[in-house]
Amino acid sequence: MSVDLYSGRVLELAATIPNVGTLTAPQGRALKLSRLCGSTVSVDVNMDGETVVAFAIEPKACALGQASASILSQNIIGRTRAEIADAHDQFRAMLKERGPPPTGPFWELRYLEAVADYPPRHTSTLLAFEAALAAIDLALCANQET
Repeated sequence: MSVDLYSGRVLELAATIPNVGTLTAPQGRALKLSRLCGSTVSVDVNMDGETVVAFAIEPKACALGQASASILSQNIIGRTRAEIADAHDQFRAMLKERGPPPTGPFWELRYLEAVADYPPRHTSTLLAFEAALAAIDLALCANQET
């Protein structure tokens, strides 16, 4: 395994995930699972229009998935669905197509660039962003119905 895969910063991020837990009354809640490794990430969100105003996460994943969850959790509040989808797309391209690391508020995802060399780890590393987008979509749908 590459030394960069579990760099000091990756391990630090994995150990310091903000907003762990659940929201009392989330507008959107989603759970994503990696069948390959068994990692799960559950996300709760509350929205004001297209903007995330409250967020909680329960990651049960390897250090790589937890580092990704930490970066998401540190930066998601105050962001729009479009910003989060853009970060997810950049992150996915970095892992799957060796694209450049994400920029903007989610720039620290660059510390996970070495995961590109380990395709079985891609799914668990992307779980937090996929759960967040699913929860946001549920919240936006619920908000349209009220």
